[in-house]
Amino acid sequence: MSAQPPEKTAPSVEFQPQSKGERTRERILDLTFEAVIRKGFAATSIEELVEAAGLTKSGFFYHFRDKADLARQLIERYNAESNRAFDALMLRARELSDDPLHAFLVFLKLYAEAMAEVADAHPGCMVATVTFQDRAWDRSLRQTTLDSVAAWRGRLIDWLDEIAAAYPPKGKASAADLAEALLAFTYGGLTLTKALGDPTAISRQVLMFRETIRLHFLGA
Repeated sequence: MSAQPPEKTAPSVEFQPQSKGERTRERILDLTFEAVIRKGFAATSIEELVEAAGLTKSGFFYHFRDKADLARQLIERYNAESNRAFDALMLRARELSDDPLHAFLVFLKLYAEAMAEVADAHPGCMVATVTFQDRAWDRSLRQTTLDSVAAWRGRLIDWLDEIAAAYPPKGKASAADLAEALLAFTYGGLTLTKALGDPTAISRQVLMFRETIRLHFLGA
């Protein structure tokens, strides 16, 4: 029996007020993120970021030592935000159901809702950008991004293995294959959303994956 999660149950997130300096730093990182996604890190200059943010160069260097430090803080912020969002959805799903399969189905429903909101305002995929623009990024930053993806993959595999222990799979796909499929839907889905001009594309793909999971463990 599949889970029937309530509509729009994604967890809310509380934010602490930021200082003026923190808001300025976040503004620079936002501008950097957009520029990097659209044209690459190598083609993004400090000068254009300073101009877009309405700062002096000294204002920029108050927050970032150099462009390498900007890249490091950008990647660290991206990974931290992604991890917080992922953790919140997983926690909420586990709270809504003690059953590992039903909780995972709830998680995918919440994830689809969250990705629909992200895709509507998201300029692109940071993981794909760092991975494919490998010569523009420091090796340690590329590895940090890849390690983050590997960690998400591992957590999904652990959850799918937990499900398999309670619900012997009907299909032949491995837990690793299924975990990687969700990541592929995520990163590829952002590209598909932009290509089609349809912010619902990625959420529809996630919901299709949700049905695949249900059939894999429960059958038709």
